[in-house]
Amino acid sequence: MSSPVDRPAATPQLVALGALDAAAIRRWADVAVELLEAHRSEIDGLNVFPVADRDTGTNLALTLRAAQEALEADPGADTAAAALRALAVGAALGAQGNSGAIVSQVLRGLAESGLDDAPYDGVVLTSGLLRGATLARSAVVDPVEGTILTVAAAAANSAALGGTLAEVVTAAVQAAVDALSHTPEQLALLAESGVVDAGGRGLVLLLDALAQVVTGAPIAEAVRPPATPATALAEPCESPGSEFGYEVQYLLDASEDGIAALRTSLAALGDSVVIAGTGGGTWNVHVHVNDVGAAIEAGIDVGRPRRVRVVSFAEQIAATPPRSALVAIAPAAGLAHLFAGEGVHIVATGADANAIAAAITESAAAQVVLLPNAADTTGAAESAAALARRGGVRVVVIPTKSPVQGLAAVAVHDASRSFDEDVVAMAEAAAATRHAEVAIADDDALTSVGMCHAGDILGLIDGDVVQVGHSKVSVALALLDRLLGVGAELMTVLVGEGMPDNTAALLTEHVRERAPLTEVSVYASGDAERPLIIGAE
Repeated sequence: MSSPVDRPAATPQLVALGALDAAAIRRWADVAVELLEAHRSEIDGLNVFPVADRDTGTNLALTLRAAQEALEADPGADTAAAALRALAVGAALGAQGNSGAIVSQVLRGLAESGLDDAPYDGVVLTSGLLRGATLARSAVVDPVEGTILTVAAAAANSAALGGTLAEVVTAAVQAAVDALSHTPEQLALLAESGVVDAGGRGLVLLLDALAQVVTGAPIAEAVRPPATPATALAEPCESPGSEFGYEVQYLLDASEDGIAALRTSLAALGDSVVIAGTGGGTWNVHVHVNDVGAAIEAGIDVGRPRRVRVVSFAEQIAATPPRSALVAIAPAAGLAHLFAGEGVHIVATGADANAIAAAITESAAAQVVLLPNAADTTGAAESAAALARRGGVRVVVIPTKSPVQGLAAVAVHDASRSFDEDVVAMAEAAAATRHAEVAIADDDALTSVGMCHAGDILGLIDGDVVQVGHSKVSVALALLDRLLGVGAELMTVLVGEGMPDNTAALLTEHVRERAPLTEVSVYASGDAERPLIIGAE
């Protein structure tokens, strides 16, 4: 097969693989599972077709996990072809949803194209992608363009230009990304929801995992088209989007002769019919129906159904977790009340990473913004985010170093925006908020403004000592003057324990006298360690 003309070179690395072996297939399985787990929530959010049941990412992650486990359990998978066969059979037997079943056929095509005694190079990979795209389309009774089938075909057709293993996989990924970006033009429901196809996005990640193994670097992220971001999330649909109420899936032991009749029977009962084979007489049957019993009986007519799984779309959609949530670490009861009043999930100060991760999980959201609200809790917050991500939750930590920065971020939170846009707005609001506080010195120390002694009153701005005094109120007034000197449209004052009763009125009047156009909000924080915290936006 001739080399491609004018094709972009594979991502450079010291040595790109010339052929796949069993070890490379195992690495591919590991990277694929890791990528799909990391993007599971994102893909679930894209899922609007054929039914907006928000499970495509989860189904693909579970399918590849089953494939990976099957490969790990097969000691005889010592060649690329044998490893691919184990991977494909594991995927077919463990496939979840129609997307999982379709991906299993892509893997089956790759497996069927390899020989144990021949290198699995670019030529074989090309043949495998073409075979996989054909099997995937054949498994679907009513193929629809603008779906994972379209992305698979585009990847295979681009690979057909030939070349080295690295060139073939690079071309396949780039073509898949391009095809994914155009899926809204082919499927009206995607365009209406402002998303690309969820299954197609998952296939892009699967192919990109292979690219990482072959070339040493991901390709998909570098060429993702900006016009149609694959991270866009659709708003929750108010109805299942299908006239059928149940998803029925089961394994079926049957001869190939009966499968044609089964396809006809299931097509008459419902839609989204996918029958994916292992190549060894076992089939993964998937259909959306109203009559669950009839769907199972259709399988009984041609073979032996087992591992029957039935999902009610109404119940599944009703149980879909909220799209996003905010979690904040609050250092005092009064501050907890302020955050909770805005719908924020609260973690008490001093909580370790496990406790913070538990709060993220308990929010039941697919995407979470985490606000540490203190410099010394940022490390625990980052560790908690890493733990939560392993469970499939997308977590972004906005490094707020003070509760007033956290409150500023919460104030601009808008759930109607995309998650990414909301994170940017919140991060910008937090970064634009200068934070000051009044503290009491524990020991004698040298500060940037001279010596302080134990018991002195310190005034800090953005973590640096700028004032040393003997009166909390006088230091607070000095901090206000410094903040007003650089301009502030809004000031938030959190009054803790140990401040005089008239502190709120005194500070408010001070700001109004010096900056009449600056808005002031004063709240009782209940913070025993920090008498006063000021935020200036």
